[in-house]
Amino acid sequence: MPSELFDPDEVTLARRAKDDPAAFAELYRRHVEHVYRYLLMRTGHNEDAQDLTAQTFMAALEHISSYQPRGAFRLWLLGIARHKVADFYRKHRITLSLDTLETIPHPDPLPDEAVSRRLELEQVTEALRRLSPERAEAFTLRVFGECTAAEIGQIMGKSEAAVKMLVHRAWQDLRRLVPAALREGDAL
Repeated sequence: MPSELFDPDEVTLARRAKDDPAAFAELYRRHVEHVYRYLLMRTGHNEDAQDLTAQTFMAALEHISSYQPRGAFRLWLLGIARHKVADFYRKHRITLSLDTLETIPHPDPLPDEAVSRRLELEQVTEALRRLSPERAEAFTLRVFGECTAAEIGQIMGKSEAAVKMLVHRAWQDLRRLVPAALREGDAL
């Protein structure tokens, strides 16, 4: 297995986490932001993303003994998060809203930058809703989950080539769906 797919230090931490809360806390600290950002983009609601992040880490803690280092620990967590968000949508039919994105900490943008960024995020999120679920999922994992095509393939159960095609087509769809003024600003 390529070494970039998992970190031996995290494998050790995961093994220790079975009996050592401090080891699990370190894994939490390392990965909570990625999991939260992924879930926020999937739900569009701060509170839902927070709840699902907590559920993801609770499930990870409950099943830490079943973790097998076949890939990065982050991928295992994102796989759990993916299942949690799928369960969430099965239980709740909601409309995505990005009103809570303004509460995400950001290093003091200028007011006009904040408004512009919020409008861009709303437009991109609206466009993401129009994509096929697989394209949106692959794109969200790539951009917001910061996963490689190989990692996304592991999570989604697809080949790396299939993931690259999904992401490429998502980019094409987004370029078509997002207003030209936004594209001219190189936001995508």
